[in-house]
Amino acid sequence: MSQPSNPVAVRVKGLSKWFADRAVLRAINIEVRQGEVCAILGPSGGGKTTLLRCLNGLNDFEQGEVSVAGVTLPAGIPPRQRQALVRRMRRRTGMVFQQFNLFPHRTVLGNVIEAPIHVLGHSHQRAVDDARQLLARVGLEDKLLDMPEVLSGGQQQRVAIARALAMNPQVMLFDEPTSALDPRMAADVERVMADLAASRQTMVVVTHSLRLARRTAHRVYVLEDGQVLESGPSEQIFAAPRQQATRRFLHEAGDK
Repeated sequence: MSQPSNPVAVRVKGLSKWFADRAVLRAINIEVRQGEVCAILGPSGGGKTTLLRCLNGLNDFEQGEVSVAGVTLPAGIPPRQRQALVRRMRRRTGMVFQQFNLFPHRTVLGNVIEAPIHVLGHSHQRAVDDARQLLARVGLEDKLLDMPEVLSGGQQQRVAIARALAMNPQVMLFDEPTSALDPRMAADVERVMADLAASRQTMVVVTHSLRLARRTAHRVYVLEDGQVLESGPSEQIFAAPRQQATRRFLHEAGDK
């Protein structure tokens, strides 16, 4: 568990986002300290994925600001300035999506070494050495030369995690990383994420899986209708939620 003196790695202040005339995020405030895992829970359509996409610059927003790994992105700035800030932010973050988004024409190894070589400027040998270590960490050291199409969904997701980690991110963002997987494959991915949490990797995890949140999260935010219903330490949210809406959500979600 991180200590209060740890620096803030992710801060969201007054974040509001509209699609057309519909507010999907309403004055969201979130704080994640270095070394913490933050789980974002809540019913479908509550704004969880939109929030995560704002953290990575994939979605613009109308009010507020997000700060990730020392880069602050405010609303309403000129496009060129925003693009420069988003590029800096993405160099410091890794993102893992629900759909794995691997390069289908590249091997597992090729997927993992692509960005370190072309974005970070690493030598081919260094990128390969690092990729081998990361793939061993996610349990895929024997799949280096396989193509994505021959891998299971869980294996593809673990490659996607290794690919994100290859950029040595300060913050990892996960968007429903296990929702497209069967229980056995999901369990494999959860073990990798638990290992990352134990190593003090800062993570923000959007998930419907209460099991994953219980296993990895230090702090939980519950979103509904674009607002934070409740937030607090993981133990408090699961053992003694204060809000009736949170209790209802946890009951309906069960142990998914």
